[in-house]
Amino acid sequence: MSRAASPKAPGIFASSAFRQYFVGQSLSLLGDGLRTLAVPLLAYHLTHSALSTGAAFICEIVPFSLFSLVGGSLADRLDRRKLMIGCDAIRFAVMAFFAVAYWQHVLTLPMIYGGLIVISICAAAFLGGQSSSIPYLLGRERSTEAIAVLIASENASSLVTPVIGGAVFTIFGPLPALIVNALTYLASQLSLARIPSLGPDAVQGVPTPRHLAADVALGFRQLWGDVGMRAQALAGFAFNVFGFGCYAILIPFLKKGFGASDQVVGIFFGISAAGAVAGAWLASRWATRWPFGRALTVAYLLDAVAFLPVVLVRNVWLVALFWTLSNTIANFEIAQIIGFRLRVTPEHMIGRVMGAVRLFVLSGMAPGVLILGWVADTRSPLAAMWIACIGYIVIALAAVMTPAIRDEQR
Repeated sequence: MSRAASPKAPGIFASSAFRQYFVGQSLSLLGDGLRTLAVPLLAYHLTHSALSTGAAFICEIVPFSLFSLVGGSLADRLDRRKLMIGCDAIRFAVMAFFAVAYWQHVLTLPMIYGGLIVISICAAAFLGGQSSSIPYLLGRERSTEAIAVLIASENASSLVTPVIGGAVFTIFGPLPALIVNALTYLASQLSLARIPSLGPDAVQGVPTPRHLAADVALGFRQLWGDVGMRAQALAGFAFNVFGFGCYAILIPFLKKGFGASDQVVGIFFGISAAGAVAGAWLASRWATRWPFGRALTVAYLLDAVAFLPVVLVRNVWLVALFWTLSNTIANFEIAQIIGFRLRVTPEHMIGRVMGAVRLFVLSGMAPGVLILGWVADTRSPLAAMWIACIGYIVIALAAVMTPAIRDEQR
């Protein structure tokens, strides 16, 4: 039975289990912020190639997308607390291996790619448990608010860690970031172990291949049968082609286009994260003030307009300003969309449906990274950014003209 939050509760943090859960995730996200900067910078320094740097993102994106289907099934059938602790244990081991290998001067690009694949598989299972746990802890109607504060926590850590990480990377190299990241996964395990339960009420055991096939089919049937969710998934796929493509070439864009140092890159990421925090905060404040479709389509248009100056201005700090504004709006969109999916999906199948959505939506990332990475290497990072910008504008206009998105009110 879902333990829905009482209407009289002062907020989602009235739940002691959610408070403990939030602390653990915040610690883990702090380390993730360091890894997000350190690993791409390390890959770039090894190869000086936008495509090779983008390949590091693909090693996270593709396995994460594919394994989301299995992760969703596991989250609906297994003890989610144990599942998430196990995922963090493996991620701790991989990051500890990275740190030791780098310390011994034997860390190679294939090792980085292989480790990122393992981390991304664990992240898919972990996120499946996270998505399913939130309605269990707080009730479906509080899902958008909970997702928003988790996104805010993620980006609050990113607000600090890139600035610090850029300076540390310049002075000491990536080793401190790798060590801290490993330790934060350990801290997350200890925090999750203190929570009595994250559901489900009835643990069914490890699914058989037949059960997995049935779960995958169920997730896609539910996704494709809901007109509003289907339309948003199509828009999300298209946005991710260009959004993650331009994110994957951001470091080469800054270094080749503006001569940015590692520390400037870190500061840029930190400024951008401030916008993400603001976007998540806005999502929590506006979760029920506007009809969902109206809020989302307005955000799409504003996001496309905000991104345009990124390719027009020639000062790195003006680029940071407009990139941050776009990031603010993008995180508002993400929190609203995930909250919507959790509201409209039956609770007993949230993991499977979210797995299907993630696979479909995130499958746009890999071609975007490859195509824009290739353009950045053969033409210029600026040319690749122009392609992303034009793509954003076209997709935003198409979403506004789609009634299933624009008129959605659930």
